[in-house]
Amino acid sequence: MSLDDTTEGFQFDRDTRVEKRSDGEFTATLTDGWTTFTSHPNGGYVLGTALNALAQGMSQPDPLVVSAFFLRPAAPGGAEVRTETIREGRRTATGQVVLEQGGKEVLRATATYGDLTAEGRVLHLEGPPLLPAPEECPVPAEFDAPEGLTIAHSVEYRYPVRPGWLDGKKDGRPYVEFWMRFADGRPADVHSLPAMVDFAVPAVLEIGEFSTITVELSVHVRARPAPGWLACRVFTKHVSGGLHEEDMEIWDSEGALVAQARQLAMLL
Repeated sequence: MSLDDTTEGFQFDRDTRVEKRSDGEFTATLTDGWTTFTSHPNGGYVLGTALNALAQGMSQPDPLVVSAFFLRPAAPGGAEVRTETIREGRRTATGQVVLEQGGKEVLRATATYGDLTAEGRVLHLEGPPLLPAPEECPVPAEFDAPEGLTIAHSVEYRYPVRPGWLDGKKDGRPYVEFWMRFADGRPADVHSLPAMVDFAVPAVLEIGEFSTITVELSVHVRARPAPGWLACRVFTKHVSGGLHEEDMEIWDSEGALVAQARQLAMLL
């Protein structure tokens, strides 16, 4: 089922749909519509499916923070999802979710939910990316027919300049700013943002690293996004020991910070 009937007809909601089997137990079917460079479904998409189940048992409406461990690659096909409520408080509720395929854990995540309508002090030491309008940004021809990269059909990207990795360059800076939105026009919301922080093309492609898989992903949802394109900033500062971190910021069309994430990833 979808958490929001207004988005029920969109691909993301169809593909993250879960069916309740009993209290705390759900079934899902992962699709091949979100495949990445690894040839497996995108981790954010898998997390979005798991959180769709978890949110149904939470007393608060909005995911505030999510920590997800990716234990093995997912595959298109059936999955079982188990959820558990850990604590229900006055302002927050915390739960845990496990997604399994073939009797093996694929993902385990903990999330705390709250209410993002609360108001308070606002301070940003850095603003949103300063990007040309999306319609002024070029669309690389490679993004129209990406072999085996189906996520590029599900998500639209607009870059202010052509990414160097498309032309085989390996000496770029792993820092990228770009626009992003669902290709079918689905508006972003708090339930899609924990997935969307993992939809970015990895910044390490700019240094020639094409094979990278997420070990752990931490997401902070900061606000309910306004409709429209999302301005994104993704960057890596440290690569060592076969690992790298990746930071992601998402700002909405009105210039509000709506999500942040950091992941630890492994180079293959």
